[in-house]
Amino acid sequence: MYKKARISGIICEYNPFHNGHRTLIEQTRQQGATHIIAVMSGNFVQRGETACLEKGVRARMALACGADLVIELPVPWAAARAETFAYGGVYLLEQLGCVDQLVFGSEHARIQEFQSLARLLRSQAFQAALSVEISTGKSFACARQAAAQTLCGTPTAALLEQPNNILGIEYCKALQQLGSPIEPQTFQRTGTGHHDAIPKGESASASFLRSQLIKHPQADLSAYLPRPAFDLLLHEAKAGHIASMERLETAILASLRTLHPETLLQLPDVSEGLEKRLWHGIRQAVTLGELYQTVKAKRYPHARIRRMVLSAFLGLRADHTAEPPPYLRVLGMNRRGMEILHHAKQTSRLPIVTKYSQLKSQSKRAKDIFALEARATDLFTLSFSQPLGCGLEESRRMMVTD
Repeated sequence: MYKKARISGIICEYNPFHNGHRTLIEQTRQQGATHIIAVMSGNFVQRGETACLEKGVRARMALACGADLVIELPVPWAAARAETFAYGGVYLLEQLGCVDQLVFGSEHARIQEFQSLARLLRSQAFQAALSVEISTGKSFACARQAAAQTLCGTPTAALLEQPNNILGIEYCKALQQLGSPIEPQTFQRTGTGHHDAIPKGESASASFLRSQLIKHPQADLSAYLPRPAFDLLLHEAKAGHIASMERLETAILASLRTLHPETLLQLPDVSEGLEKRLWHGIRQAVTLGELYQTVKAKRYPHARIRRMVLSAFLGLRADHTAEPPPYLRVLGMNRRGMEILHHAKQTSRLPIVTKYSQLKSQSKRAKDIFALEARATDLFTLSFSQPLGCGLEESRRMMVTD
């Protein structure tokens, strides 16, 4: 790798890869990045649902549209709340030992305010104020914003109202917690909002694209995706490999009905007797929608419930993320990605895994996390209209593109 290399990292889901993602990569290049690493979620995502496309396809999309190296964010972090998701991604970039910058899109593009608010959220004063607000019965999100407003005023606290802002603040928190020299940088999001149901020009939200894929798998979405990404999407649609959580509904409900009540206590984000509401819902619900609605309450938003249900189905426990990710798993790379990987072999503080056989010499915890990943993928492939058999993770080979 040449001396003036500047390596930037992006933490992402690419669910699916669209024009907004391409814009962020282009902006990162324009600001001087010579090499770009994408730390990408696998087959299940933070919404507590399947990704719309298998992770190998999404990694290929990323490489075809500007990324140089794609590293997997393991499922216990990929399907977790924002704080855990962000920490897992930042930790992997930090452990590479050669990343200069972390880049993200946000609704509010002033990085100094993100960093200031991140410091506040890590303070003892904030934790005390948050405890007071939670004790009044507010949801975590409402309590957090109220506590922040008390300490720093309404304009700054308002940053916590937008999803990409929230993730950006969590990235900054993680960097501060790790004492990382990686520099955070944010760019203003343009076009549609995170959950907008109607496209604007060539900009469409990932939520809109996913809904269209489920309803009309072969719909013409070419206006909203870079051409290489759209071609891959069309290929997967024709093969019957657009994933849908609905196809897993009976399997999830059946799996949950076999669980012991004490197992629910071990799930991520279970607190305040939430496991009792979940157990009651499991015993009564005959659809996932009914289960979510039964468990949901004012202080327990849908996303949290979906993640808990998914965790129960996948066998994820809170203690799986008690320690950081144990390895760096490469899904794919191009020539510049090879340069990053060559350099990282000298600087990385975690083992770099490019094939299944390399896990045999790793720690028990690394093997356990990979076993969760393999199990999750075996279940994920049942969400296709044309399901696949088991063993995809064990046979997966790192892709290398031009």
